[in-house]
Amino acid sequence: MPEADRSLSLRARLLGVSAAVLLAFVVLTGAVLDRAFRDSADAAQGERLEALLYLLMGALDVAADGGLSMPGQLPEARLAVPGSGLYAAIVAGDGRQQWTSGSTLGLAIPFARGLAAGERRNEVQAATDGPAYRVVSQGVRWAVEATPRQLTFSVAAPLAARELEVRAYRRSLWSALAVMAVLLLLALILVQNWGLGPLRQLARRLAAIESGDATEVGGRFPAELAPLAENLDRVLRRERAQLERYRGALGDLAHSLKTPLAVLRSSGAANPAEVGEQLERMENIVQYQLQRATTAGASQSAQPLPLAPLVERLLATMAKVHAGRRLTLGHDIADALQVRLDEGDAMELLGNLLDNACKWARSRVSVQAERREGGLLLVVEDDGPGIADPARLLGRGQRGDETIPGHGIGLAIVRDIALAYLGELRIERAACGGARVEVWLGQA
Repeated sequence: MPEADRSLSLRARLLGVSAAVLLAFVVLTGAVLDRAFRDSADAAQGERLEALLYLLMGALDVAADGGLSMPGQLPEARLAVPGSGLYAAIVAGDGRQQWTSGSTLGLAIPFARGLAAGERRNEVQAATDGPAYRVVSQGVRWAVEATPRQLTFSVAAPLAARELEVRAYRRSLWSALAVMAVLLLLALILVQNWGLGPLRQLARRLAAIESGDATEVGGRFPAELAPLAENLDRVLRRERAQLERYRGALGDLAHSLKTPLAVLRSSGAANPAEVGEQLERMENIVQYQLQRATTAGASQSAQPLPLAPLVERLLATMAKVHAGRRLTLGHDIADALQVRLDEGDAMELLGNLLDNACKWARSRVSVQAERREGGLLLVVEDDGPGIADPARLLGRGQRGDETIPGHGIGLAIVRDIALAYLGELRIERAACGGARVEVWLGQA
């Protein structure tokens, strides 16, 4: 009996995998967005410094004596505030500072020096006192009267300012991602509860069957579970039919044995022939009822059975049993034909048909099989005298000719097997004048 693994349920497995995938997604998304914002902040800081650099170039005033000066109203007010976080300088070609903003008071900013005309740099430099700065510099050739001058314009801002933006964004980002992850996890739990609902419904239906409150699974299930529910119902119906056969066979057996037992009690030892006849009759009754009870019947789980080899084995057996008759035994069955029959049922059904045909045939017995109307049609023909009253022979213990050996239960067994496979048995006259027995099996 299978045991439930309580340490790791199906729901726990799905939830664990979903949570792991969700966590990986959130972490990866956060890392990508964090990196993208950092790169964007670097680019934005560089663009702001570059724009300020061009404003400084436009604001520079060159006196007649060649001196450089800046207007009192600078392009950016923070350049005049000491330690404001925005710094600027103009350095001559010989490395001497020509001008520095008031914001650099008391600070050693690592401005660039000696850039060639047209050369531009955007780099991170560390000051002598430790802090790192982003420095954007541009080398220009400035015409002062007839003598051009080599100048390097530089603006700088501490990286700490960018880090403040990044940290603020990071706090907002991870807070939002955490909230999103919790909401998604709750949504996954709800989706899993909804998705596993049909399984819980199936479990409840099976529990109802076990307790006797229901006889079938029934109900409506998703496409993935509907075949399982149908197969379970089919198995349950098959088991109930088998149980009914057992009960019916036992009841019929008890009823059928009453008459022979009464005859035995009344005859006793005075009539040995009568005793022998009744004992043979009882043996036939028991054999028939046991065969009826143990018929496997239709089952989707039955393995496909190649029919031609089985018929060939039975024909070989019949040839030995009726060796003195010199019968011609043959079949017309495709080698590729496979059927879903219990092998014991197939042997019993075909064995009884062939045995009856061989007993009555003059010289020939043939077997045919083909797919028809969604089932299997089996035909056994002989060239004997035929059957005058087919309906009578379908009764248990009825024989066409008392001089022919047999128990009179063969066709009754064949009929019961056919019914177990949702089929029927028909007896007709063959074209050659003998008997033609057709067995159609709806589920084979």
